[in-house]
Amino acid sequence: MADFHQTGAITTLHRLRPAESPDVLVPDGSSAAAGHLEDLDRLESAVRHHAQSRPIALVLPCLYDELRDDALARIIEILRHVDYLHQVVVSVDGAESRDQLDHMRAAFGGIRTLDGRGAVLVWNDGPRLRGIEARLRAEGLDPGGRGKGRATWFAYGYVLATEEAHVVAVHDCDIRSYSRELLARLCFPTVHPNLNYEFAKGYYGRVTDRLHGRVTRLFMTPLLRAMKSVLGPLPLLDYLDSFRYPLAGECSLTTDLVRINRIPSDWGLEVGVLAEVFRNCSLKRICQVELVENYEHKHRELSEADASTGLHRMVVDIAASLIRNLASYGVQFDAGFLNTLISAYVRTAQDAIARYSDDAALNGLIFDRHEEEVAVETFSRALRTAGLSFVRDPMGAPQIPNWSRVTSALPDLLDELRAAVEADRRGRTLAVVSGGAPH
Repeated sequence: MADFHQTGAITTLHRLRPAESPDVLVPDGSSAAAGHLEDLDRLESAVRHHAQSRPIALVLPCLYDELRDDALARIIEILRHVDYLHQVVVSVDGAESRDQLDHMRAAFGGIRTLDGRGAVLVWNDGPRLRGIEARLRAEGLDPGGRGKGRATWFAYGYVLATEEAHVVAVHDCDIRSYSRELLARLCFPTVHPNLNYEFAKGYYGRVTDRLHGRVTRLFMTPLLRAMKSVLGPLPLLDYLDSFRYPLAGECSLTTDLVRINRIPSDWGLEVGVLAEVFRNCSLKRICQVELVENYEHKHRELSEADASTGLHRMVVDIAASLIRNLASYGVQFDAGFLNTLISAYVRTAQDAIARYSDDAALNGLIFDRHEEEVAVETFSRALRTAGLSFVRDPMGAPQIPNWSRVTSALPDLLDELRAAVEADRRGRTLAVVSGGAPH
């Protein structure tokens, strides 16, 4: 049973009903599994009702290679039994040919949506989207390189172009413990008009026979607390530290926020999204919601010797995003401050390791203290890399421009994006007009 403690700057919506286990009894003597099913029916019924007036679009940034993973097959199978989504938009990276796109489309073929079109695929590597990308860059509106940020952004554009959804939910496609409950709880806070949240961030436990979530446990949370110890209280830091799992890939938000939020194109996406929501939204309209009791997805290698891949690369991008956002609020970063911050971070992270070691011992979990220390050493190097990069170039890689700016500069681009996605869906051959522009 979860706690109901409220802490921090935002509202926390807990998962207070019994776990899905037939061995646990609820007070009336019925099994928790039966109670869980009743609660799922209640949740889905409420979401289904409110989605009639506040339609929901589900955005799935997805790699073509994920078709080989059982996690995606499970997600697709579960979505076939969800009946309240108005749109499902799959933003596909890595499909280099029409055959690969058709393979992906066939995999999502059984999904039914309220708009009658089923899952819509955005072919990010197709010639039409590449043409739109080139047009954006020519206008000085760089959508960034391939990655989750750009894939999500293009999917957002399609949702905005159709003008049919009020709420957009987003989650990754490598969730091994995916369930209908996860999706319903993710949508509930933003689709329910009486709750009236504009942004909901998912959170969950990350435990198997050991503790997972190393980047959150050993980097993000210790870094935020080290920054508070060095800088003193700052509203942005207090806000970010209120999230139990700030790097979770699951969130839901209104289309108004979708239109005005800027997002990074790299692994700093989640931090960048939270910072944009902080900038554009009242704290009373922001919440975090517990999605499931425990969550399992693909684990990445630490890659301690290579800063270009794995968790090492991820932490560089996350740190860079956080530093840039703090600088935008007047925090000054130089080499001396960076050295102080790294020292404070390492000490805070080492204290966290001791706490997690004790927690693991009480619960009989595997805990390799040496591996945890190696992770902190790797993350401290990543922090230094990100900090020195900022000192050299404070602007760094620009965020993807928000859709409000794009439509101001290129008023017809959303219509062009929608036409390109629909043409790819129909399988039309790309034509070339004089001058070489695809259409």
